Amino acid sequence: MALRRVLGLGAALGRRSCCSQRPLPPDFVEALRAVVGGANVSTAPAVREQHGHDESMHACVPPDAVVWPQAVGQVQELAELCHRCHVPMVPFGTGTGLEGGVNAVQGGVCFDLSRMDAITELSLEDFSVTVEPGVTRKALNSHLRGTGLWFPVDPGADASLCGMAATGASGTNAVRYGTMRPNVLNLRVVLPDGRLLHTAGPGRQPRKRAAGYDLTSLFVGSEGTLGFLTQATLRLHPLPEAAASTIAAFPSVRAAVACTVQVLQAAVPVARIEFLDEVMASACGRFSNVEMPAAPTLLLELHGSRHGLAEQQQQTEEIVRLNGGSGLAWAEGPEERGQLWAMRHNAWYAALALRPGCQGYSTDVCVPISRLPDVVVDTKQDLQDSGLTGPMVGHVGDGNFHCLLIFNSQDPAEAESVHAFTQRLGRRALAAGGTCTGEHGVGLGKRALLREELGQEGLDTLRRIKAALDPHNLMNPGKVL
Repeated sequence: MALRRVLGLGAALGRRSCCSQRPLPPDFVEALRAVVGGANVSTAPAVREQHGHDESMHACVPPDAVVWPQAVGQVQELAELCHRCHVPMVPFGTGTGLEGGVNAVQGGVCFDLSRMDAITELSLEDFSVTVEPGVTRKALNSHLRGTGLWFPVDPGADASLCGMAATGASGTNAVRYGTMRPNVLNLRVVLPDGRLLHTAGPGRQPRKRAAGYDLTSLFVGSEGTLGFLTQATLRLHPLPEAAASTIAAFPSVRAAVACTVQVLQAAVPVARIEFLDEVMASACGRFSNVEMPAAPTLLLELHGSRHGLAEQQQQTEEIVRLNGGSGLAWAEGPEERGQLWAMRHNAWYAALALRPGCQGYSTDVCVPISRLPDVVVDTKQDLQDSGLTGPMVGHVGDGNFHCLLIFNSQDPAEAESVHAFTQRLGRRALAAGGTCTGEHGVGLGKRALLREELGQEGLDTLRRIKAALDPHNLMNPGKVL
């Protein structure tokens, strides 16, 4: 029960077991099969369990049925059927989320959109591409190989691009290329009653627009609570002519974070700037078999022309040295840089290896850059005072950092300590003018903090939008609000 309290799921799970409060209507599963075919519907316990959780620590809550639509028309028919019968609907991409966004806390039907995996349009001249929800970021960049373009938003996991839009994902490149929000030009959305919406108008992909309310931004970050994202038109970027990566070790956490702020203030066009505390640096080095000092560390990458890159490297080295940093050796080849960032992307598994058999939970606060040094240092002290295992890692170039809390979920005292720490950290970020979630989303666990962040009027406005689009609360109920 302690774990359920940590997850914020006690009330929801107490009302239902593996099935919803109300069983599916008679012949409802047969009606699903009539839309997509028997092979694309499953009520098998193992399949439902697989679709009842993501990569988070939130306990698995399976749906009552799973469907695999293969065309937008099928999504519309299925949504209209569920809407008519008042059956909850939960979108599912790759299941790599970190906030319990796919857990079917009220049962219903899980829509697995992975089989809608077409790249439907690519315009090299317009720097845009249109993809269905089953296309992942790695699949897209593989498709783009040889074009001179790429899609840079990189959350680490090979997530589906529409899922990344649904959670407002970010990643290591956001400091240069932005998060998902500015990189989504248009969305095709199936609304809860089966109607079809193009958020910027059918077939439109302007680089900027001032025509009415920004519906695209409304659905980016909506976490499946307003409709199904069945197509996304995305902004592409030119591949840089040259790139160079390096690792710098620092005498203290404050020095490393202060260096980040100064690099940004100096207008160095850094593409990635990632922070690891000494625990995380040591763990990553062991896990990936890379030599790393057990010290607060920055991983930096610069993108630009070959001529400009040398100047940027020199400027970065000077700022690093001014903050007591050492150990800079630039990697410019793709293989060397790939190894460096593979180590960073394996940070989650490196953290779990610190306590085999335990669970992990990643915090996700984001604060203004000016407040970042104080917030990181205070959080580090809080971790030490709490006696928790929580290596720190972050996309500090945009003020976003994570504590990867590794704990024994069967130990009630430790579980409660983790919960208390996450609440303190969230409120520390809010007090600094930041947010409780920079890229993972609200999901199940941050709803109370969302209320504190937006205020009652802000939350009420979100509820009115939700009620207008989903009056029966069928789309991914129990999440965000």
